[in-house]
Amino acid sequence: MDSTDYEKVTSTVELGKIARAARKKQGLTQLDVAGLAGKSNRFLIDLERGKETLQMQSVIDVLSLLGLELIIREKS
Repeated sequence: MDSTDYEKVTSTVELGKIARAARKKQGLTQLDVAGLAGKSNRFLIDLERGKETLQMQSVIDVLSLLGLELIIREKS
């Protein structure tokens, strides 16, 4: 994906897959990202598996660390 590509996300599982792909593309382990984000390794595992009850701000923080941003727009 480049800066003009967007991906529609309709579930936490899809969001987790995107986060995992971004992490792997950068050659980072879950432990690497957890440490950089100040989160537990369990949090990263849960995020990548699509756990529905994660704290939203923590998810946004990790996405940002991975070079991703969450964009909300009206449905077309």
